[in-house]
Amino acid sequence: MFFQQLINGLSIGSIYALMAVGYSLIYSLLNFTNFAHSITVTIGAFCAFFVLAGLVQNLFVGIIIAVLAAGGLAMLIELLGYRPLLKKKARRIYLLITGLGISTMCENLIIISFSSRFRVYPVNFSNKSIHLFGASIGQVDLIIFVVCIAALILVELFIHKSRFGLAIRGASFDLDATAIMGVNVQKLILIVFLIAGSLAGLAGALLGAKYTAFPTLGTSMTNKAFISSVFGGLGSIPGAVLGAILLGIGETMISSYVSSSMRDIFAYALLVIILFVRPAGLLGKHTEDKA
Repeated sequence: MFFQQLINGLSIGSIYALMAVGYSLIYSLLNFTNFAHSITVTIGAFCAFFVLAGLVQNLFVGIIIAVLAAGGLAMLIELLGYRPLLKKKARRIYLLITGLGISTMCENLIIISFSSRFRVYPVNFSNKSIHLFGASIGQVDLIIFVVCIAALILVELFIHKSRFGLAIRGASFDLDATAIMGVNVQKLILIVFLIAGSLAGLAGALLGAKYTAFPTLGTSMTNKAFISSVFGGLGSIPGAVLGAILLGIGETMISSYVSSSMRDIFAYALLVIILFVRPAGLLGKHTEDKA
């Protein structure tokens, strides 16, 4: 029972990690929380559904197209929503409010266009279970965990092994100094949004496959990803992954051994406690106030 729930927790925690890393990447560069992140998760889920329902019944192809669509949408949000404000050197709180506005507007446009009903993918992961250490574990949870970890490793390699990754790491310390050194920071910001949006699209497609696709999917799930980011330390990618995995395991254990109705209470209580005890999170560093 414990081992089975541990795998379930790792599965959902790894999906939280995909979204939390997106939050951390943008925060580390621009010092604000991108609340428009949620709509890229929803678009990922819906895009995969419509590809599977209308074009080709291949889950792998559906997920790839969802990742590309969500990455493209994230870049569009940066170009149209944030860049004009960044050029005017607007206060970070205005970018945060813009993100909330974009998220709410797009979510309502999806409801108006496609209704608020839940959509089940016509093609899905195997429902079979495998027996390991006396526990019955769903293949879907193992597949999701492996896919998420592989995606996170690719992002980690990109950040630490590529020239763009080196520039991103430099910009996370000082964006203005990075620009003075000749780096095209606008292009760099666009790449960061592309990575964050692609990870969100992957998370959305996997969530749609595990559960269903619905217009408020992104909002409900990115709330947990945001808590993960704060718990691990906003701006810290390892912290985002650690916070997401711990939150996923904690939620699953609370649901199994206490009550499923305590799941959300546990997550938000964790947020309040970490803000009281260690505001910078587990692996974050104390900085000046940001948005």
